Amino acid sequence: MSPKTVAFGSWKSPITPDLIVRQSITLSEPRLDGERVYWLEGRPQELGRLVVVRADLFGGHATDVTPKPYNARTRVHEYGGASWTLADGSIYFSNFADGRLYHQGSSASEPVPLTHGPTVRERQWRFADGIIDRWRQRWVGVREDHSAGGEPINTIVAVDLQPPGRDPGRVLVGGHDFFASPRLSSDGRWLVWLAWDHPNMPWNGTTLFLSQLDEAGNVTDPMSIAGSVSESIFQPEWSPDDRGIFFVSDRSNWWNLYRFDLASRTSEPLAPMAAEFGVPLWRLGASTYACVGPDQIVCAYSTGGLDHLAVLELRAKALQPFETPFTEFSSVRADGNRAVCRAGAPNHPASIVMLDMTSGAHRVLKKETDLLDQSELRIADYLSTVKSVEFSTTNGDSAYGLFYPPHNPEYAGPADELPPLLVKCHGGPTASASSVLDLTTQFWTSRGIAVLDVNHRGSSGFGRAFRNRLHINWGIVDVDDCINGAKFLVAEGLVDDKRMVIRGGSAGGYTTLASLVFRDFFHGGASYYGVSDVAALARETHKFESRYLGWLIGPYPQAQDRYRERSPLYHVDQLSKPVIFFQGADDAIVPPNQAKALVEALRRKGKPVGYFLFSGEQHGFRNAINIQRCLDAELQFYAIEVFKVDLTF
Repeated sequence: MSPKTVAFGSWKSPITPDLIVRQSITLSEPRLDGERVYWLEGRPQELGRLVVVRADLFGGHATDVTPKPYNARTRVHEYGGASWTLADGSIYFSNFADGRLYHQGSSASEPVPLTHGPTVRERQWRFADGIIDRWRQRWVGVREDHSAGGEPINTIVAVDLQPPGRDPGRVLVGGHDFFASPRLSSDGRWLVWLAWDHPNMPWNGTTLFLSQLDEAGNVTDPMSIAGSVSESIFQPEWSPDDRGIFFVSDRSNWWNLYRFDLASRTSEPLAPMAAEFGVPLWRLGASTYACVGPDQIVCAYSTGGLDHLAVLELRAKALQPFETPFTEFSSVRADGNRAVCRAGAPNHPASIVMLDMTSGAHRVLKKETDLLDQSELRIADYLSTVKSVEFSTTNGDSAYGLFYPPHNPEYAGPADELPPLLVKCHGGPTASASSVLDLTTQFWTSRGIAVLDVNHRGSSGFGRAFRNRLHINWGIVDVDDCINGAKFLVAEGLVDDKRMVIRGGSAGGYTTLASLVFRDFFHGGASYYGVSDVAALARETHKFESRYLGWLIGPYPQAQDRYRERSPLYHVDQLSKPVIFFQGADDAIVPPNQAKALVEALRRKGKPVGYFLFSGEQHGFRNAINIQRCLDAELQFYAIEVFKVDLTF
């Protein structure tokens, strides 16, 4: 049957908002424990509750470990991550509602609290990134202390594993603004950890510390073994023989693997190459490699915006590709000759994947969505293929992106018409466009709308120098790159230059607003919890990012004129294009007043504007109903205000 000729942007699609949220979950942080694998599962249908799930490696259904109403989530650094750990079949997790650390035995019994409950302040203690010290029967990890008010205090603490649950943790390491990745040697004698201080973010400069522990488990004489204010260290891990420490450093411009020898106190690169073996530590617990016995490391690395998986032979210092159909890997963990990770590709949803390091085989254990497996829906027929693009931008530089042309087997656009374009700008802004199947992207392409997911200058995955091009240039080079990516597609004859919109969340929301206010190029856009007043953000945001704007724009208040110059709110008179805003009422990272002020200014001018404020949502939406409402509203807004198409044909 021949496809119907219908205007781009108005095609009907089975990939509906309801279907996306009804069938989708999020998967992260897999762990191996003998013949079992565990992972963390986020469920929009349960208001975003995070659940530890367990499955047998060879058969058997996955079962929930975390009982209702517990939510294995932490807000350390606000972005959280590493909210749970596993040891000998027992689970230790931070519960979101009260911030307490809990122990849950291997029998899936009721969780037992290990730490203080909230008193004066909600979630006054926050815990994350923990490990279990078997020799001293304690949890060792990062604690964020909000009990005194003001800026919280971050430390590495030890929490006794025995009840009655009144232990706030004994401080082992302090004196720095932030900590991450405490890792204990297998004999329990040594501890390594990462620390960094304002104004750095962890991808700008971190220090790797090493200390011997005394009999009571106290840190004795910390020494710096890698890193500085201008070198980013990522994911320290002990070698299986405790003779060395692996870590990732960007000292060569690229996040590469290194090994520190405990005897000689020297470091050496293991596989130097123009590739990224590390990622920005927005969320604690990120892992891109794991030891497989004494002589091998399984590792993921990125080149040109796509990931690869390989086995590093330590004796030969040679990388051997591990063949899989995936293009993105994270949360790499290993135990014996097996490894697990989260993996996905443009035509494959993010999944928990087991890797057999002996045979080279892989097996998918769980997918974020099963829609592609439901033959009656034929969702796979509606998926757009992705193309990695590189394009010229300002200052003689290049930027990158992932391009998805419109595709729907039931429809074709008119011969004399080009499709509208939606430009996506990722958050961070030090993050990157994901190559994993995103049904939200396919929501647009299956309706006849092309999508460009931009990796602007400042994105990760392209070396430190590329990240540093955003220094003092936020709101300029990222905007340039979004515009030049769109121009590139116009020049290639792939999209309609009269119907182009831009959308983004958080930092991507700021780039969206800056593009619409300071440049007369896009014809509309959507801001998801985006920044409109960067000076207000500098004054009000949380500790983790409180000095980040100094790097992105300049020190505040010394550069306050520049902050005002780059704040869309103070230049609303230049905004004449339709904008729709989506905001969480409980957002501590970008407070709701940011969106409200710009919305009110647009309303006073009589400009087309949409505004959705969601109670109970924070920075990033987790409630299935709200996610569905956002997509429905955004499509309707574009159809009416920008694309001028009828969705009811």
